[in-house]
Amino acid sequence: MPKKIAVLAGDGIGPEIVAEAIKVLSFLNTDMNLGLVFENALIGGAAYDAFGTPLPQTTLNLCKNADAVLLGAVGGPKWEPLAHAVRPERGLLGIRSELNLFSNLRPAILYPQLVEASTLKPEVVSGLDLMIVRELTGGIYFGQPRGVHVAENGEKVGINTKIYSESEIRRIAHSAFKIAQKRHKKLCSVDKANVLEVTELWRSVMTEVGKDYPDVQLSHMYVDNAAMQLVRAPKQFDVIVTSNMFGDILSDIAAMLTGSIGMLPSASLDANAKGMYEPIHGSAPDIAGQGIANPLATILSVAMMLRYTFNQPDAAERIERAVNSALDSKVRTADIYSEGMTKVSTSGMGDAVLNALKG
Repeated sequence: MPKKIAVLAGDGIGPEIVAEAIKVLSFLNTDMNLGLVFENALIGGAAYDAFGTPLPQTTLNLCKNADAVLLGAVGGPKWEPLAHAVRPERGLLGIRSELNLFSNLRPAILYPQLVEASTLKPEVVSGLDLMIVRELTGGIYFGQPRGVHVAENGEKVGINTKIYSESEIRRIAHSAFKIAQKRHKKLCSVDKANVLEVTELWRSVMTEVGKDYPDVQLSHMYVDNAAMQLVRAPKQFDVIVTSNMFGDILSDIAAMLTGSIGMLPSASLDANAKGMYEPIHGSAPDIAGQGIANPLATILSVAMMLRYTFNQPDAAERIERAVNSALDSKVRTADIYSEGMTKVSTSGMGDAVLNALKG
């Protein structure tokens, strides 16, 4: 039976980078007889322009019925004046919530060819390979009450609520421990338990769940220290697990250790490994339409899809090796370009990966 992928190109550079990922995946689909079919739909600003909502019911239905979702990016200044409830980002948050994609995997891997592209010293980041597991459907981004209200004295007050139930913490803990078991068996749980009661509970539940995984070394770290340690000595980490907001921030810090946010994929999984796969870099409206965006994060997101949802590790490894080969050939998009390299377009980088696959 065919396996369906919902393809949501989105806004900004989304259509450009998704096109390259589909080009690579389509070749493998034929070459390895993977049985994948693709169906496109609108999300974000593009969906709002067409339907007046960032997440049309037809798009949501497609995603619910698909085996996996490939997302480009959403948002841009064009839609910033809109009411909060219909901004493009609400479409993304809506899919995460409706599909219960609670476990967000964000690897930060520094390819040896790009050591010089990092802003940190080579000896600090060379060989970096860490995974951030971010809780994705709870916390302050979804908690109630929320909003901007007028107090009795007439002053405006902004309210957001960070809230986690024990069961929410427990399920992301199990997800993170299982990932740590497949790597180097080290898990660092990041919280702010010294000042936030919600993360006191987080730390307590993480410690309790850790008893089920005696082979994994569990440690705890406050989020401010974790941010500092990521730029001081990032290779001390193997797997980091943390809450929605902290994970949002720390994964962007980790992204810059690798030389470019354009290199980093992500996976958002439900309890059955159905997932949405997307680059973490956003819609980059300042370069949209110029054909200079880096598609490698999206291509690597497809590799994660093949590994985690479709259980096709050989196909995933073929893509990852092809990306390595493309970098070895010294082709670079603008974000990772350095002297002596060959600067290529978005499609040029996609072609380099495709040629490596065919080779």
